Amino acid sequence: MKKFYFLLLMVATAFGVKAQEQNKEAVCYNPNLVKDTSKKSIKSMAFAIVNGDSIKINYHSPGVRKRVIWGGLVPYDEVWVTGAHDATTIEFGKQLIVGGKQIPAGKYAFFTIPGKNEWTVIINKKWKQHLATEYDEKEDVVRINVKPQENNYTERLQYFIDPVEGNNVKISVAWEKIRIEFPVIIK
Repeated sequence: MKKFYFLLLMVATAFGVKAQEQNKEAVCYNPNLVKDTSKKSIKSMAFAIVNGDSIKINYHSPGVRKRVIWGGLVPYDEVWVTGAHDATTIEFGKQLIVGGKQIPAGKYAFFTIPGKNEWTVIINKKWKQHLATEYDEKEDVVRINVKPQENNYTERLQYFIDPVEGNNVKISVAWEKIRIEFPVIIK
């Protein structure tokens, strides 16, 4: 049995290395692919390598669990950590352009302000925070407005980093029946 697990680990590692070499694949832990028995918010990560640079998003993935999410658990028009527990973080090794604004390489907090018809996406300098209790708008690096889209039901909150073409990627967040997305250019 140990040999089987070792072989499985080797195959998974080989596929992961091949995806990184091709520089086209985004790797994202998908908690919906395994049976979800946890009532907790699962620590999760979205990761991609695009043109030799990595983008990593760390977050806690809450579940719907038969709750009212939008306008309930997550109030409209208030800053939300866009996950659970600690602030969601986004980290990258090269400069990015989001909403026409250049953001230096580094680690940042990722927040949103959900609205019924429009969301505000926020990248904030202070990445080490618990929830949004320490959030300070003065520390914002960029704010952009996006329109929420209908999405297939997603039990757990998920982030996606999808290569588009060249140095362009699309970052998306999906939960319950809503999805938001925005473009990012890697410099």
